Amino acid sequence: MKQILFLIIALSLPIISFGQNKYTVSGHVKDASGEDLIGSTIYVKELKTGTVTNVYGFYSITLKEGTYEFDYSYVGYETQSKKINLNENQTISITLSEASKTIEEVVVTAERKNENVVKTEMSTVKLEATEIKKIPALLGEVDIIKTLQLLPGISSTGEGFSGFNVRGGSPDQNLILFDEATVYNASHLMGFFSVFNNDAVKDLKIYKGDIPAQYGGRLSSLLDIRMKEGNQKEFEATGGIGTISSRLTLEGPIIEDKWSVLVSGRRTYADLFLLLSSDDALKSTKLYFYDLNLKTNYKISDKDRIFVSGYFGRDVLKFSDLYSFDWGNYTLTTRWNHLFTEKLFSNFSLIYSKYDYKMESGNENLGFRWISNLEDFKFKADLNYYPNPRNTIKFGLEVIHHHFIPGVAKSSGDFADNTISMPESYALEYGIYISNEHKLLNNLTLNYGLRGSMFQNMGNATSYDFDENYETIDSTVYDRWEIFNTFSGLEPRLSLNYTLNQKSSIKASYSRTLQYMHLASNSTAGSPLDVWVPSSPNIDPQLADQVALGYFRNFWDNQMETSVEVYYKNMENQIDFKDFADLMLNAEYESEFRVGDAWSYGAEFFVRKQQGKFTGWVSYTLSKAERKIPEINDGKVYSSSYDRPHNISIVGSYDLGKRWNVSATWVYASGTPVTFPTGRYEQGNMVVPIYSERNGYRMPAYHRMDLSITLKSKEKPDKRLKSDLNISIYNIYNRHNAWMINFSQDEENPNITVAELVYVFPIIPSITWNFHF
Repeated sequence: MKQILFLIIALSLPIISFGQNKYTVSGHVKDASGEDLIGSTIYVKELKTGTVTNVYGFYSITLKEGTYEFDYSYVGYETQSKKINLNENQTISITLSEASKTIEEVVVTAERKNENVVKTEMSTVKLEATEIKKIPALLGEVDIIKTLQLLPGISSTGEGFSGFNVRGGSPDQNLILFDEATVYNASHLMGFFSVFNNDAVKDLKIYKGDIPAQYGGRLSSLLDIRMKEGNQKEFEATGGIGTISSRLTLEGPIIEDKWSVLVSGRRTYADLFLLLSSDDALKSTKLYFYDLNLKTNYKISDKDRIFVSGYFGRDVLKFSDLYSFDWGNYTLTTRWNHLFTEKLFSNFSLIYSKYDYKMESGNENLGFRWISNLEDFKFKADLNYYPNPRNTIKFGLEVIHHHFIPGVAKSSGDFADNTISMPESYALEYGIYISNEHKLLNNLTLNYGLRGSMFQNMGNATSYDFDENYETIDSTVYDRWEIFNTFSGLEPRLSLNYTLNQKSSIKASYSRTLQYMHLASNSTAGSPLDVWVPSSPNIDPQLADQVALGYFRNFWDNQMETSVEVYYKNMENQIDFKDFADLMLNAEYESEFRVGDAWSYGAEFFVRKQQGKFTGWVSYTLSKAERKIPEINDGKVYSSSYDRPHNISIVGSYDLGKRWNVSATWVYASGTPVTFPTGRYEQGNMVVPIYSERNGYRMPAYHRMDLSITLKSKEKPDKRLKSDLNISIYNIYNRHNAWMINFSQDEENPNITVAELVYVFPIIPSITWNFHF
């Protein structure tokens, strides 16, 4: 703890400055609906310096007394200039008007034109909801996660799954936040769709490295998704009716400019078509998901504002009265923004997150009920301090209470009152951080920070002791709130930007991250049945060190961005599973884990055109991900299950006049490593497979092309209703991409093993009508 305090004080020293006759201009930047504009640029022409708004649209800049011209800008909006006579502290909030769009001016990002060059952060991509809507969609449902998989360094866990891997990391190493609440399973319909309704999303940002010090708990990435605040000026409705789902979003003011509300919902209706079947079993089958987003914010005063937002989603799969399976996420976030002074902005949050699943069988003779859940209560305090134009200080803390119920199964019928369970447990997780974005020179900016974290296991809990052969030798039961194990660590973060000129820069970063929670799954793609388990006396926290170097260059008056990044990531205490691992309701599941080291490295190439009739991007990732675990593969290095050496994405959108738009994507990825059987033997009446070396084979390469055509309604000045008709074709050339490979004995000759390729999606057309008024 002394080391943490010393480093925090050392980091704070550069902000200390002396001088008189300095005043602060602060306020918010919003759009015409009252929505905060995150990342708006405030530029002081005379000093050639400025700042940007934070995630709540707030800015603050302190300057010497004088008269200055401020430019407030946000791409897609008209720049607003304001002359300010700075002789006292002033609060100035600005409303920007949306720029009139011509065919040649298509806005696809909410960053200033050269923001990718001048900002310190690297390995980061920001996307707007309007940009995501242009991507061709599976069954007409726009998907945030599948759009992310088109970016460099990010790959899919498999076709039809919403999980993703970042720079060779596993899916559980991605921290997914929705209005600051952790989402533990981001998939609907077994992974075919994500849980995020694009109509309710304002923007999102993914960090593939260089994660800010205020975030922790995961090794590989941070996906920060922000929900819309709700229109503060007038009521509006947005929605769509698609092939298998529909959605509706309503938002508007309760008190204009003071209190707004947003309600957004989705539901699939594939099960409704089953009612038309003549088969009674199909008629009673349920297969659907729904989700609901709610948000309200209330302006108490110029210095105080309260936000309350929630997400409630559920998937239901039911076959008559014999079997049912449902799962879902619930989040609730309450936030209070408070401005202590013109230079000190704060946000305090109380956050609840829960993920659970339930399986039931109604069989009279052999019924059962199986439940699992993970529940979090979190308090978070974040403060931003703006001492001068060259420093922006962020500091804060968080405390999380985790409750783990990995699995409990209770039988009924002939085996009534028989209960099998994995041990329930509790944990506390703490984090404290400070960081400073420090502009040392006009062309050199450093962002340095430190995060201290701690994790404590506590009762009720049962802890098992294992010998060197992973056999159980003892167990200890701990009472509620009894702390029996503690981990802690320091996580330094450092990044720099050396600007060569207004169109190019060189960036570098280093970060250390710790992860105290693990996903117990022997599936690379993940499923709703996966369970989260905590670090414990038998499972050390995961640790990663990542370094990255990049060159960023813009062309054609910043209409085209290009970047090249190389990275190396070393990971310790990585979990894999022994052969034939048994994780299903195994109270001693920790004995199935094997721990070792992993590493990944690669190069990412990104070209992005942001303006004109034609927009889009091309990304290519060349990478390698490997592991070495003593008890697996005879201790030899083997390819990680997430190793995909080549990954290419091409995204294009073209405006054919004012009403027609054509978009297309093409993706290619190397096949994932797999372990195939190379022989078999008989033991009694059972056939036991003999497997090759771990991940010694690869699935076939994956590639696919999607296409969409959109026709917009005619725009009329007196017509509030705007709509468009979208036709999408998924997998347009009907590529049979391998989803899995089954091995079975040949019916005519049992001595021959037959491999059968299973694929999920052929060519799939869809049609969606979208509307807004």
